[in-house]
Amino acid sequence: MNEIHNHVLTVIDFMKTGHKTCFVKVIGFDDESGQDFEGEVKFVGDLPFGDLIHPERSHLSSSCREFVRDDLLRRYRQEQFE
Repeated sequence: MNEIHNHVLTVIDFMKTGHKTCFVKVIGFDDESGQDFEGEVKFVGDLPFGDLIHPERSHLSSSCREFVRDDLLRRYRQEQFE
């Protein structure tokens, strides 16, 4: 059965540095676990990295982790962090 979750993600700040690197600070709500969260994701080139979205290191539920990763990738590709 597919459950629909209403995860929430808010970008608090971002900073671009040299060498095609962008740090994005976020807060949100993991609807599956019922927990608030905050963290940072680093884009190197066009790829996102960070414990928040890492399958083995993230404290988020798998559905929320995927939501965060997908949403940040979409925003990055739409150049919202310029």
